[in-house]
Amino acid sequence: MGKQAAWEEIDKKAAEILDASDEIWGCAETAFQETKSMKVLCDLLRKEGFEVEEGIADVPTAFKGTFGSGKPVIGLLGEYDALSGLDQESGALEKKAVHSGAPGHGCGHNMLGTASLSAAIGIKKYLEESKKSGTIIYFGCPGEEGGSGKAFMAKGGAFDGLDAAITWHPGDLTRADTGSSLANYQVAYKFYGTSAHAGGAPHLGRSALDALELMNMGVQFLREHVVPEARIHYAITNTGGYSPNVVQPYAEVLYLIRAPKNKQVEEIFQRVNKIAEGAAHMTETRVEIDFVKGCSNLISNKVIAKKLWENLTELGAPEYTEDEMKMAEAIHESAGDSRYESIEKVAKNFDKQTRKEILEHKGEAMYRFVAPFDPVGVMSFGSTDVGDVSWNCPTAQAYVATWAAGTPGHSWQVVTQGKSGLAHKGLIYAAKAMAGAAVDMFEDPAVIEEAKAEMEDTLEGDSYHCPIPDGCRPRAIGMTK
Repeated sequence: MGKQAAWEEIDKKAAEILDASDEIWGCAETAFQETKSMKVLCDLLRKEGFEVEEGIADVPTAFKGTFGSGKPVIGLLGEYDALSGLDQESGALEKKAVHSGAPGHGCGHNMLGTASLSAAIGIKKYLEESKKSGTIIYFGCPGEEGGSGKAFMAKGGAFDGLDAAITWHPGDLTRADTGSSLANYQVAYKFYGTSAHAGGAPHLGRSALDALELMNMGVQFLREHVVPEARIHYAITNTGGYSPNVVQPYAEVLYLIRAPKNKQVEEIFQRVNKIAEGAAHMTETRVEIDFVKGCSNLISNKVIAKKLWENLTELGAPEYTEDEMKMAEAIHESAGDSRYESIEKVAKNFDKQTRKEILEHKGEAMYRFVAPFDPVGVMSFGSTDVGDVSWNCPTAQAYVATWAAGTPGHSWQVVTQGKSGLAHKGLIYAAKAMAGAAVDMFEDPAVIEEAKAEMEDTLEGDSYHCPIPDGCRPRAIGMTK
């Protein structure tokens, strides 16, 4: 009956939650600038009787809403930041910006934050009716896209004292996530040279742009000599100007360094630094190394992930209207070669028979099944700051279909579906699954003890060390995931 009370409350408050999701879709604020989106969520929490604290861990757009008392303490993670340059007309079946260059919710975080809040409302109802000891905390986590907001929050102690944490992410395939992700550092390299007339007195100049190009060339040679799973990306953000007849006195490049473990990222980072310093020596310029942000690899807790999977399976995927399926079919066709990427990636991790059963759904415009539970997990070559929470307490997340099969991530297709029935139904489905998993832990605290034992075994004596150095402050730069 506990789950039913939570699920009924989620249904009862669904209209309000969906309105909030659509409002945040319309705000579309990028990393650490999510003031309007934060207000929408905080107002809802206060209305529902949560104690709200804003600006936690010294991050202005981070907050938490707390209800209950005593153990266990379970956290729900919400996000609400958008991506730059992805403005899109809602419901359009082709790329169609309303305000060219404006941000858009190309990763579905308008849904992510509101579904987790909906789950918190359901769990609050359960705690009130059951009279059980326990605390639920909704964490408003800004700047996931290129900002690693949760890492800054973890550094500030926001997740201390949690017994477990649950979250989810919108996607095209419903499953419990049991895989890992890549840790990363984002670093700006700023080169300072000496300006001169490139025709009249080039010998007097020292080119910052030359230094930057030499650095990039050095990093290309480094790629052969790092672990195969590592990824090193860069964007030249300032070339020094538009005048070729001037020796450029300033140039800047933004690097994103990824690897499976924090220690590996740190090792590669130090080697990239040496290359940057070498380039500066070669050109008689100066380099400033500006650490922007970092996040840890994800340690997915399979005990809690299994509870998420059980609830997803028990609830069953939503049914869709004819109009919703027409939209899904159109978006599915627009995805081109990426249409089958997610289902093929998940299927290959299973035995031959299970793989065959999963791939029978290939070609469907909307995946309406729950992928089998995977005890091994699929390695993601992306990154998420959920990783920093997972080093502090047992953490698991689900993926829930909220958009058409094969929808590319960080695309206009995600944005256009963000207020659709597909999105709304997936949002409520995710909320119920998270609430159900939390109720399972409140009902049986042994689940949490088992999850903690798994985490201890996985860490093998290691402990959390935030990758962000002292003095580094959250800021909006480089929208990369």
